[in-house]
Amino acid sequence: MNPRHTFGRRLPPASGLSRREVLALGAAGLVLAGCTGRADADGEASATPEPAPVHTVDSMLAAAPFLIAHRGSWDNWPEHTMTAYRESAKAGAVALEISVSATSDGTLICHHDLTTERTTGTKLMIKDSTYAEVSELLVDARAWLGPKAVTEKIPLLKDVLDAFASTHVLFIEDKQGTNAKALLDLMDTYPDSHSHFIWKQSAEAAQIDAASERGYASWGYFTTEQLELVPQLADKFTYLGVHHSAADDALAKVVATGKPVICWEVHTRELRDRLLALGVSGLMCANLPYLATDEPAATSDSFGDGIRAAGDLPWMVGQGWEFQPELKPAGGTLLMSAAANSSYRMGSLGPVRREVYSVQFDMRWPEELPVDDTLHAGLAFGQDDDRPYRVLIPSDVGGYHLVVRPTGEMTLLLRSPGEPGGLRLSAVDTEPVRAGEWMSLKIDIDPDSIRYSRLDGAGWAGITSNRKYRGGYFSLARNYADDCPVEFRSVKVT
Repeated sequence: MNPRHTFGRRLPPASGLSRREVLALGAAGLVLAGCTGRADADGEASATPEPAPVHTVDSMLAAAPFLIAHRGSWDNWPEHTMTAYRESAKAGAVALEISVSATSDGTLICHHDLTTERTTGTKLMIKDSTYAEVSELLVDARAWLGPKAVTEKIPLLKDVLDAFASTHVLFIEDKQGTNAKALLDLMDTYPDSHSHFIWKQSAEAAQIDAASERGYASWGYFTTEQLELVPQLADKFTYLGVHHSAADDALAKVVATGKPVICWEVHTRELRDRLLALGVSGLMCANLPYLATDEPAATSDSFGDGIRAAGDLPWMVGQGWEFQPELKPAGGTLLMSAAANSSYRMGSLGPVRREVYSVQFDMRWPEELPVDDTLHAGLAFGQDDDRPYRVLIPSDVGGYHLVVRPTGEMTLLLRSPGEPGGLRLSAVDTEPVRAGEWMSLKIDIDPDSIRYSRLDGAGWAGITSNRKYRGGYFSLARNYADDCPVEFRSVKVT
C-alpha cells in the first residue's frame, strides 16, 4: 500500500482517504520558507531566513501534482484581490489564477465576473464603466468569509504583475475576450515572461492563436459540455483543463491524451484525492491552505475570529453565498439561519486520527423552538472523508448523527451512503429544550463504543456498541427547512 499523497509530509493513515506517493518537500509549492541555522561569532546558532523560492512554469510542472490558487483561493480570502494573491503567496502557492477585464477607458483590472454586482453589491458593467467608477467600489466577501473579512478595491492587473510576475506562475485569462493584444503587450514587458505566464482561456475562445504566436504556454479549459471537443481542440493548447464535475471515465480520456491536465475548482480533500488518483497534474484550488495538508489545523473552532477557518464549509459551495452560516464573533458562535436542511463541515478540526477521542459542542435555538417538535439539529460524525453529510438527505458518505429534538430527546442514528433515513441506535430522554438556553453535548468515541451525553442539567447519557464508522470528519447539522435558526459554539476535540 502506498502512503497517501500529502503534499510534502508523510502522515498516518486515515480511513477512506485515497493513497498516493508522498512528494518531496515543496513539490506542491505550499511549504513556507524555512530557516537555516547559522553559527554567529559566539558559536550560537541564529536563524537566517532562506530566500523566498522563485516558481517557474518548468519548476511547477516538475513538482506535479501541484496546487494553484483559484481566484486567489476564494474560500479563504476575498477573490481576485491583492490580499487574496498576497496571502496565497505567503501560504506558499506556486501559481495564482487571475481573471482580467478592461474598463471602458482601457484599464486592465482583476475581476472574475463581467459585472461588479456579485462581489461589490453595486452593478456596473465593467466594459461600459470607467476605471474611476470601478475604483470606487470595494470587493466585499463578508457574506461568504465572515464579518471580519477585509474589503478592498479591485486591483489593477499591472499592480498584481509587478508584485508576482518574477516569483510565481500566473494563469491569466481575458474574461471579456476582447483584450488579447493589450494583455499580451503588457505581459511581454516583464522579464522572463514566458517562464512565469500561462495564457488561460475557454477551449472555444478565439484568442489562442494570438497567445501562441507570442510564444506563451496555454491552458485551455473544457466544461463537461465541451469534452466532446477535446480530440478536435487539444492540440491548440499546452495544457488541458477539465471541470471537477466530469465523470471519471471522461476525465481519464483527457488524461490519456498525454498533455498535462489541470482540474478546477477544488474545495475538498476527497475531490482532490479522487482527481489526483485519475492522474491529473494540477488542481486549481479554492481552499488552498486546507488542501495542502491532511492534518487538522486546530482542536477547537475559531468562530470568535469572525473569519471562516480553512476547511470549514457549508454543505454547498456553488449556489451563492446565502447558505453560508453567520459567524458571530462577539459571542463566538455560528448561526445557521437559512431555511434549508443544512450542514457545516468542520474541516479545520479534521480528520481526527486518534482511536479514542471526544467531540464537545454547545447548541441552542436562540429565538424560538421549531413548531414541529420532531424536528432536530445536532452533529454528524464518523465520516471517512469531507464530502457533505446532510441528515435526512442521501449522502455519498456514511456515518452517525446525534440529534436533539425540542422535547429533549437525544437520539443517535447510523446512516449508510445513499440512504435518506438513519438506523436508530439509541435514544435518551432529557429535560425539554428552552428557546435561548444553551445545551452542552459531548460524544465519546473509541473503537468499540460511542457514548453521548448532555452535560447541562442532570448529565443524561446513552451508549451504543456499534463499530461501523470511525472516520475522522464531522459536521454541524440543521436537519430541517423550516424558518427556525439554530446556533452552535464551543466546538472542540479532546
